Amino acid sequence: MEGRAMGQDAGWQYAAGQDGWQPAVGRHRVAFGDSLPERVAVLRALQLGDLLCAVPALRALRGALPKARITLIGLAWAREFVERFNRYLDDFLELPGFPGLPEREFDSAAFVDFLAAAHERRFDLAIQLHGSGSFVNPLTVMLGARHNAGYFVPDDYCPDPQRFLPYPNHLPEVRRHLALMEFLGAPSLGEELEFPVREVDRDALAELDDARRLRRGEYVCIHPGARYLSRRWGADRFAAVADRLDAMGLQVVITGSRSEAELADAVATAMRRPSINLAGRTTLGSLAALLDNARLVVSNDTGISHVATGVHVPSIVVVTGSDPKRWAPLDRRRHRIISHRVDCQPCEHVICPIGHPCATELSPERVFEAARELAADFADERLALDRNRSYPARSTALELAAV
Repeated sequence: MEGRAMGQDAGWQYAAGQDGWQPAVGRHRVAFGDSLPERVAVLRALQLGDLLCAVPALRALRGALPKARITLIGLAWAREFVERFNRYLDDFLELPGFPGLPEREFDSAAFVDFLAAAHERRFDLAIQLHGSGSFVNPLTVMLGARHNAGYFVPDDYCPDPQRFLPYPNHLPEVRRHLALMEFLGAPSLGEELEFPVREVDRDALAELDDARRLRRGEYVCIHPGARYLSRRWGADRFAAVADRLDAMGLQVVITGSRSEAELADAVATAMRRPSINLAGRTTLGSLAALLDNARLVVSNDTGISHVATGVHVPSIVVVTGSDPKRWAPLDRRRHRIISHRVDCQPCEHVICPIGHPCATELSPERVFEAARELAADFADERLALDRNRSYPARSTALELAAV
């Protein structure tokens, strides 16, 4: 790859044969000055699926700044995310809420300590990767970084027009954040999601007696949960699909978090055939290990669908109230979207006020037929799974970018 500046006001350009990316010349130098940022904050205080959709952007950022110390500012649970994705992230700082953000209640006393910790890190660059910027751009500035970058909504507050991109809400979620990286001068190293499965994850799964009975490529994971009720297809409908997959010779495994155990029990009870119910019994890592060896996954449009995408297991994503144009996996051959379109999609209701027709009008037959075809299409691959499959290291990703 020859040296070139990326984005309209890009700050870096690739220098072949040198150590990564260098400050661009001419008008592009204005973006970040004469030196690369060494201490970078990335603000994205959201849930699992949201962070997984940002992984391609974090990969691009690491490719552009191989020596930088990159800190994720997020919700408490995301400390584990940083540990898992330590090839892209180095540090974690918990956000104790902020006015206008619904993810957690604002803790004003803890926020004072949070700001002090952020200022102690003396960030060269703070990137607002959280969303459109309507609520969080002031927060980004409060971090005290030398430069700020991110998104803004036209006619709303924009901390720096040279480093903030109009929010591209017409793009899928993965491509929104890659667009910001391109704008800042960090070219894409691929759109693929990833979820590294470690040996400790496989060991944790193997501690479950029920899991030890499973044969690679010969079971299907049914995940009926979702954070919002409006995003859930019915338990009886998942059960009907599960029964028909069992009749094909696939062992059915029901998954979910501890809070979804009752819902998983409802699916198991509604089934006519026996199943293995692991809801509430897996960690995030052992759940990923479980998905990694499955024939396929059938789930709602929720975080687990992005984990499935990250471990490259074929999946059926049942879409009800969510926005598939934004959140659905980009690989529509391996990950297939099944929905019944209604005029009010996508919706922001936690509970549907009109009887949930996007779910009730979607038949189990449609979902099963899609699952049957998908299982057949990838049967050879899934039955010959390589347990030692690994994910690209930093050096490999950078080499790919230079091809």
